Amino acid sequence: MPHPTIPLEGAQFLKAETVGLAEPRGFKALGESAERSAKHTAEIAATIPHWQEWREAANQIKSYAIANLDKLLVEFERNVTARGATVLWAADAHEANQYILDLVKEHNVKTIVKSKSMVSEEMELNHALEAVGARPVETDLGEYLVQLARQRPTHIVTPALHLSAADVGRLFQDKLKEPFSAEHQHLTNVARRHLREDFIIADMGISGCNFAMADTGTICVVENEGNAGLSTSAPPIHVVLMGVEKVIPGIQYLPVFLNLLGRSGTGQKLTTYTHLFHGPPPGRKMVVILLDNGRTNVLKDPAARMALFCIRCGACLNACPVYRRTGGWAYGWVYPGPIGAVLTPHLIGLDKAGKLPFASSLCGACGEACPVRIDIPHQLVHMRHRAVNEPSPMNSPMERLTWAVWAWWFSGPKRYRLAMAMVKLGIRMAKILPWHPGKLGAWTRGRELPRVPGGPAFRDWWRRNGAQMKPTSQTEPITHP
Repeated sequence: MPHPTIPLEGAQFLKAETVGLAEPRGFKALGESAERSAKHTAEIAATIPHWQEWREAANQIKSYAIANLDKLLVEFERNVTARGATVLWAADAHEANQYILDLVKEHNVKTIVKSKSMVSEEMELNHALEAVGARPVETDLGEYLVQLARQRPTHIVTPALHLSAADVGRLFQDKLKEPFSAEHQHLTNVARRHLREDFIIADMGISGCNFAMADTGTICVVENEGNAGLSTSAPPIHVVLMGVEKVIPGIQYLPVFLNLLGRSGTGQKLTTYTHLFHGPPPGRKMVVILLDNGRTNVLKDPAARMALFCIRCGACLNACPVYRRTGGWAYGWVYPGPIGAVLTPHLIGLDKAGKLPFASSLCGACGEACPVRIDIPHQLVHMRHRAVNEPSPMNSPMERLTWAVWAWWFSGPKRYRLAMAMVKLGIRMAKILPWHPGKLGAWTRGRELPRVPGGPAFRDWWRRNGAQMKPTSQTEPITHP
């Protein structure tokens, strides 16, 4: 369901109205934290002699899984169903939401505790639940904070990376009526006290899925706070939200991903808790919703399939200089950073997110950081190619006209000189016009207009003086012994 502060119209990268770009605090700390995490992960990887072998193994496993996705999903469904779970297939977020709303109505669900799930963010599930009078509660601390603040997560691993302890203290004071404090342990205790009450009274628990093993029908959820364990075991109903790309062939392949995910996501050898669900406990209900929601669009593009290898570790975000400067909200949808710039156009359409692949310096840091060796830089270039050759904001009539005019002006020396003279005049005029501040688009919001140098241009100077210049000495050729 739409929400006034969380638009679903698609990515609005570097637009003035983008949620988050106007936030007065947090982005300097966010950039510093992301850079620190990237450095820490690189240092850890450098100490592991077989790190590159792990990456290659994970890449090959995911490559096989995505190539055989249809067979593995059917095998997973057969095995998890045999263990007592119910499997539902959802083509899109609306259908997945409807499945959950039907369960809410059937079982008279009032309170739902949720552990971290990027799929539920895609679905706008919280707002769908609120619309029918149910109360969803995010139990991951970072997700809990951004839910209280009515914001989107700014990072896929550390959702509240942009909030300081003082921000959290003010949030608890405003939303939970707690005395203000910026002391970390006190804030943790406040959150724990409130959340424990919700675990006790919850009628339904919802989790994501990090990995699903086809051969055993096993679901793996990793976490550090213990909230996923409580969300999935305390309520009588456990709903698993799983993107179809999460399946891997067998449980014997899980350790390589656990080794990579912990180190790349949070710098740990292993996350604190690794939950393996083999079906519902006696007397309880487990429902697994397999969600497409645009993932088959990625499958249709052979050059883009590698994007489905992503294990949501956030390493590419931490390594990206663009993400460090803008934060997650600037990407306009659920998945920020380099992997978001690749995936989002597939999941919500090039017409809405065709600009995102251009939000990159193509420095290659994301590809080097990715633990499953997704070639993100080439994925970005591929999506740029599609964006300028298919209907998208980068291939609109105005865009084509703009580049055609640019090409004409710069295709001859006389036109080029005239264009440069007009640019200089335009800069001088813009500085004295009353509508200049903030009215010249995104380019001027973060930088000053360049200063026009005085005197003749170098080209004119060289035309007058270049022919008269002669070398003052002969330079001997350099020889090597």
